[in-house]
Amino acid sequence: QVQLVESGGGSVQAGGSLRLSCTVTGLTFTVRGMYWFRQAPGKEREGVACIGYGYDNNSNRRTAYADSVKGRFTIDRDDDKNAVYLQMNSLKREDTAMYYCASGGRWDVCSGSWTGRAEDWGKGTLVTISS
Repeated sequence: QVQLVESGGGSVQAGGSLRLSCTVTGLTFTVRGMYWFRQAPGKEREGVACIGYGYDNNSNRRTAYADSVKGRFTIDRDDDKNAVYLQMNSLKREDTAMYYCASGGRWDVCSGSWTGRAEDWGKGTLVTISS
């Protein structure tokens, strides 16, 4: 049984930082792309960040970000811990949302429409940004 458990949400002031974590069990983590999504009240779910499996030819992780978070959010993963993280800096009120971790397909490298490839989901962690 696949389980994804998010943690690290909370309430911070605008300009602050939070680090979300997601631990994963029940699948072969190292070969999966991993994603973070968010959903604000009254809005559609939005893909925030993707991290692919493995490394590219320059030994870098393959990542992709929504335009709204580029330069502020960083996704990372620890394959030894079956965990994926989302470091969120310079937070804005519009970042307020429920944040979800999701697993992607095997050998996913975050190319193309990765937001449509989520397979399993966590229950979410709430992030609230106040002014």
